[in-house]
This record gives sequence, structure tokens and C-alpha cells, in this order.
Amino acid sequence: MPDFRRRELLAVLAGLTAFGLGMAEAWAAPGKSTKSKRQATRKSVGKPTPPTLAKPKPKLIVLDPGHGGRDPGALGARGTQEKKVVFTIAMEVQRELQAGGRYRVLLTRSGDSYVALRERVARAQAAKADLFLSLHADSHDNPDVRGASVYTLSEEASDREAAALAARENRADAVVSGMRLADKPDNVAQTLVAMSQRGTVNESRRLAETIVATFAKNGVRLLPRTHRQAGFAVLTSPEVPAALVELGYLSNPQDEKLLTVRQHQISLARALRASVDAYFGAASATRKA
Repeated sequence: MPDFRRRELLAVLAGLTAFGLGMAEAWAAPGKSTKSKRQATRKSVGKPTPPTLAKPKPKLIVLDPGHGGRDPGALGARGTQEKKVVFTIAMEVQRELQAGGRYRVLLTRSGDSYVALRERVARAQAAKADLFLSLHADSHDNPDVRGASVYTLSEEASDREAAALAARENRADAVVSGMRLADKPDNVAQTLVAMSQRGTVNESRRLAETIVATFAKNGVRLLPRTHRQAGFAVLTSPEVPAALVELGYLSNPQDEKLLTVRQHQISLARALRASVDAYFGAASATRKA
């Protein structure tokens, strides 16, 4: 075979070899074997990262220590003033609620100051509170009467409040369920307030029943017919579930003494915290169902 034909043939064979090698490399990752490429692919496909769950926003609890300032409230046989003892217990409740980070707590009064009843409600509404608890220690003509009780707004008082709030002269700045009442016709305003009030009263009753059950479970002495209804002004918010808790009777020597003992104050505070936990826990379970 002539030399030039041999050289030509060798050149063609060399080209074919180079082409074959190039194809093999093309099927594999540059600089890697096919096996290495599969391993790299497996490594690059990891488990999906679970979405980060948003931390629940703390519930806002407004605590209302009854009386204050020029209004001492009930006086015990030993001279215990209601305004002082309920403020001390309110501070304990605040500490208990804030300890776990689930709640924010505001007090309607920060010391021995007088705050009008309607102003207490207004402060809770302005803060968009999730719950309103008013703390008191009652007195009775009969010194043998003792024990805690819980009040919520009565149906009659609720109807009166709905009518009063819906009245034109009272609704210039009123907002119910996110809607301003000022520009609503009388019948529409009345309906909006009544519907909101009705739902709030039902939630308040559930709160009261939760407090009664939790108090009983924690050994807090209770009055017979513990959950009661009345027209207390501090219970009249159309949108904030509210309960007034009478922690005991200062007119009873045993209750008066207990209400001034720090360990009992702490026990009451923990029972109230457990009540709030149970109330929101039940609400969460209902929503999930």
C-alpha cells in the first residue's frame, strides 16, 4: 500500500477513535464518570425543607383590678381594702400569664388610681383585647358567706347596652365588627350591635364556666350557684369576652385572711392562668374540628 494511502487511512482511523471517545465523554459529565454523575444527582436531590410555621401571636388579656384611688371598694373586718388586695392578685395573675410567652397582659390601672368603669371597658376595646377579667373581693351582710363566684352580663343588660350603643348620640366613634356605626341607619346599627353583643355574651359564658370548673379542680372554695349574671358596667363591651371574678368575701374572716396570704394569692393566680389556658385551648380545638 502506498505510503500516502497508509497515512490517509491512519488519519481516518485516528479521527474515528477521537470521535468515539468524544461521544463517550458527552454521555458522561465532563471530567466525571457516568457513575459519578448519578451519585452527584442523588446527592443534589435532598429532602424538601419543611415550611417554617409562624409563631402564634400572643393573646392580649386585660386585667381589671376593681376600684382604686378614692374608691376603696369593700372593707374587711380587719380593715383589708378591696382595692389593694385585688391589685396585688392582679399583679400575680399578670406574672403567671406572661411567664409562658403565650399572652400579653395589660392592667386597667397601674397603681392606686381611680378609673371610671366605662373607661376600663374603653381601654380594653381600644387595645383590641382578646379577653377581659375584672377582679373583685365582695362583702356581705352575713359574715358566714364565703367563696368565689363569676359574673357575666345578663340578657336584659345586654339588650339595654346594645340599644344604648346603637343610639345615635352614642355611636359617633363606635366601631363594631370592624364597621363604624356613625353612618349606619338606626335599625342597621341596632342589628350589628345586637349580633356582636350576643356572640360576646355566649363567649363570656363559656369563659365563666371554664373558670368555675378550673377553680373547683384547683380546690378554690366556691359559692353555690357559682356562675351568676348581672348588669355590671365593666362587662358591657360588645366585642371582648368578659367575666367579673369575685375572689372571696372580705366580710368573712376566713376569706379575708386567705386573700391577704401570698401563697393563696399565688394559688388564685395560677387557677386563673389555667382557666385562660383552658378557654383558649377549647376555642382552638373547636376551630380545628
